[in-house]
Amino acid sequence: MEFHEAANFLFELRRFASRPGTDATGDLLSSLGNPHEGLDCIQIAGSNGKGSTARMVERTLREAGLDVGLYTSPHLDDVRERIRTNGRKIPESALVEFVETAEPHLTAQGAVGESPTFFETLTALALWEFDRQDVDVAVLEVGIGGKYDATSVVDPIASTVTSVTLEHTHILGDTVTEIATDKAHVAPDDAPLVTATTGDALAAVREVAGDVVTVGDGDADVTVTYRGREGLEGAVTVEGPDWRVETRLPLLGAHQATNAGVAATLCRQVADVSPTDLERGLRNAHWPGRFEVMGEDPLVVLDGAHNPGGVERVTETLGTFDYDDLHVVVGAMVDKDHERIAQALPAFDHAVACHPNVDRAEASDVVAEALRTTTDATVETRSDVAGAVGMALDAADPDDAVLVTGSLYAVREARTRWARPMVPKRVDSIPEARRTLEDAHVTEAGAWRMRGKGVHRVLRTRVQPRQGQYLKEELLSLGGECAISGLNNQDEENVDIVMMATMAQFKRLADKLDGQPYGLSTFADELRAALDIQQPAEDGDYPWSDGTAVMGILNITPDSFHDGGEYNAVEDAVSRAEGMIEAGVDILDIGGESTRPGADVVPVEAERERVVPVVEALADHDVALSVDTRKAAVARAALDAGADILNDVSGLEDPEMRLVAAEYDVPVVVMHSIEVPVDPDSDIHYDDVVTDCIDALTERVLLAEKAGLDREQIIVDPGVGFGKSAAESFELLDRLDEFQALGCPILVGHSHKSLFSLVGEEAGDCLEATIAGTTLAAERGADIVRVHDVPENVAAVNVVQAAADPSRFDDD
Repeated sequence: MEFHEAANFLFELRRFASRPGTDATGDLLSSLGNPHEGLDCIQIAGSNGKGSTARMVERTLREAGLDVGLYTSPHLDDVRERIRTNGRKIPESALVEFVETAEPHLTAQGAVGESPTFFETLTALALWEFDRQDVDVAVLEVGIGGKYDATSVVDPIASTVTSVTLEHTHILGDTVTEIATDKAHVAPDDAPLVTATTGDALAAVREVAGDVVTVGDGDADVTVTYRGREGLEGAVTVEGPDWRVETRLPLLGAHQATNAGVAATLCRQVADVSPTDLERGLRNAHWPGRFEVMGEDPLVVLDGAHNPGGVERVTETLGTFDYDDLHVVVGAMVDKDHERIAQALPAFDHAVACHPNVDRAEASDVVAEALRTTTDATVETRSDVAGAVGMALDAADPDDAVLVTGSLYAVREARTRWARPMVPKRVDSIPEARRTLEDAHVTEAGAWRMRGKGVHRVLRTRVQPRQGQYLKEELLSLGGECAISGLNNQDEENVDIVMMATMAQFKRLADKLDGQPYGLSTFADELRAALDIQQPAEDGDYPWSDGTAVMGILNITPDSFHDGGEYNAVEDAVSRAEGMIEAGVDILDIGGESTRPGADVVPVEAERERVVPVVEALADHDVALSVDTRKAAVARAALDAGADILNDVSGLEDPEMRLVAAEYDVPVVVMHSIEVPVDPDSDIHYDDVVTDCIDALTERVLLAEKAGLDREQIIVDPGVGFGKSAAESFELLDRLDEFQALGCPILVGHSHKSLFSLVGEEAGDCLEATIAGTTLAAERGADIVRVHDVPENVAAVNVVQAAADPSRFDDD
C-alpha cells in the first residue's frame, strides 16, 4: 500500500459523523492488541487552551529527559502533524503500516454500519504509534467534551480541564455547568484533576472529580502571575505550595500564562521535573497559529481563536501592542456564533471576511454581515484566505496591525504565505523524474505517464486541491505539466504537486495568476521568488554573498573527533587561525564544546573560558569570526568579544539564542539534528531525509525570522552526519540545491565525517574524500563549506567557481 492510498483510506472515514462514546475506539484498539493499556497518558480537556497546554506539557517533559508522544487536533498542513513522538511527525511508513493492520477491522465494522470515525481511528493510530515507540508519557488533547470522547478510552495518570465556555452545545449541553460536568470525566483515578476553571464551571468539576488542584489567581492552589509582554514573549511566574518558576513564554497573553501554570502542575504530577526543566520547556513551547507574530512592519498576528472566549483573549493580548489602524481577516466555520465573535474582536478600521477552503466554512458574505453589525468600518469580502490577507497587507501601513483569526483553518491558509517551501528539483533523467513524482505521492500510473515531461525546470510544493487543479489546467495550456498527489482529501488538506515547465512557461504562468482568486495571486509572487523571475538584485555584504565561502574549523576542545586537544592554548589557536587566514579562509568557526556522538556537555562557564580569549585575540584580524555554540550565554559573551556569526548545531534549542542573534543583528547558523550530541544508539527513521529536514528547518527558520532576522542572515545546515546514516548524508549532499526552498544561505559541514566510510574512507582522516565533498557541495549550491583543511578546500571551491565564471579570476 502506498502512502496516498493509506491516507485516502483514513480521509474517507470523515463521512461518518462524530458520536459520543468510546466503544468503537476500544474495539479498534482491541483488534490491534490493546496498545493503550501499557501507556501512561495525560488527558488535556477544555474549551480553550487545550493545544497550547498539551504542547507545554510535552515540551517540558522532553526537557526532563522523557520520551513523549503528543496527539493534538486539528492540523495546519499535514495530517501527520497530529501525532508526534519527541516532536517528530509520525512517519508515512508507520501510517501505512497502521492502515494495513487495521483495515480488516475497519472494513468489517463499516459493513455493519459501525465504522469508527476519522477522529476515533486517528486516536487509535496515535496510541498504537506511541506504544511502538515505547514513549514514557503520551499527552492527548481531547476532541470534544471529555466523558464520551475517543481519547477517554485510556485511564489517564493525570488530567486537566483548562477552561469552560459555551461550545458544542448540541452535544455537551446548553449551560456551562453541563459542559464542565462532561469535561470533568477525564479526571484520573489516582491523582487530583488540575483545572483553571472558576465559578459554576469549577463547582461542576469538583462535583465530578472530587479532588482537584486549581490554577489561577491568589485564591488558587497554584498561582499564576502574568508580568506582561517582554518583546515577543510573555513573562510569567508560577508558584505552588513548595515550588516556584519564573520564565518567559513564546505564547503571549495572560491566558497562556494560566495554561503554563496548568502544564507545570501536570508535569510535576507525573515526573521529577526541575525548575530548569520547567523554565526551558515552557519557553520552548512554540505552537503555530496561537497569537503567532509573523511580522512587525506592519504587525501581523495569526490566531486560530474560533469562539467568543478565545477571541476575547486575542483582543486582550493585541492590546499590549502599539499600532495605528487595525485590519482584521476573519474566516469562520458554520457552527460558530459569528455575531458574538465579531463583538469580541478589538475595534478595527478595516475588515476582510473570507471563506477557508473547507466544507464547514461559513460563506464570506455571512461573516461580513456579522462584522458589519458591530462597526461602521469598511468591511470587504474575498473568496480565499490568501487573497484576503493580501488585501489587508496592501491596505496596512508599516505602523498598522493585521489580525487573521476566526478559525485554525483560516490561519492554516494564511500561514502558507510564510511557511510554504518551493522545492527546486534537479531532474536530469527519466528515472529521476519518475522518482520525484512518486515522492510527491503521485499515483503509479500518473508517475509513469508524466515522467518524460519532467526533464527541465521542476518545482515541488503544497497547495490546496482546487489550486492544484487550476495550476494543472493553466500549465497544460502553456505547454507545461503539473502532477497532483493521489491524496483524495475532500479539500481539507494541502496536497503535494510537482510543476514541470520551462522558465518561459513559468513566467507566463505567474503573469496569468496575477489577480486570480483562491490565493493564486499570492502564489504567483512565491513562484517568481522561487525561480528568481523578475526579482531585484541583492547586494549582500557577507562572506558568502558572491560565492561559496570557506569556514575554517578552530576547535578549542580536548575531545573533538578530528583535532581535539591540538589548539587548547590561546597562542596555538591564534597560530592555527593565522595559517588558515593566509590560506584564504573566509570565516573562522571557533568552538569550545565537542558535538560528536556521545560527547559530554561542557558547562557554560568552562565553554566561555575556552572560547572568549581566542575570539578576543582574533577580533582585529581581517576575517569573519563565528562561534560554534548551543548556549546563548556563550554566544553573547563571544559577540561582546568580537564574534560576527553564531553557529548553533542544536537548531535554536536554547530559547534565548534567536533573540541574542536578533539583538546583535548577526547571522545565525541553524542546523538540523534530532538531538545534540547524537545518541550513538538512537534509531532515527526518515521517510525522505531531504524532505524531512526541510520540513523541520522551515519552522526553525520561522522562529529566527519572527525574532527579527532576515532570511539572508539565517543560514541553514542540513546536519550531515548528525543522526543520519552515511547513505542519508550523501543524499543530503546530492540534493543540497533543494534546500534553496527555504530562501536562506546553505552551510555544509562534512569535513572528515563518518559518511565517507560508505566509500571506504576512515572517519577523522579522509582529506581526499572531504575535498571531493566540498567540490560536490559547492557545485550543488552550498554558500558555506565548513572544513578543517583550509588550503585544499579553498582550492576546490575556486575550481568550482572558476568553472561557473572564469572571469572572476582574471588578473585584469
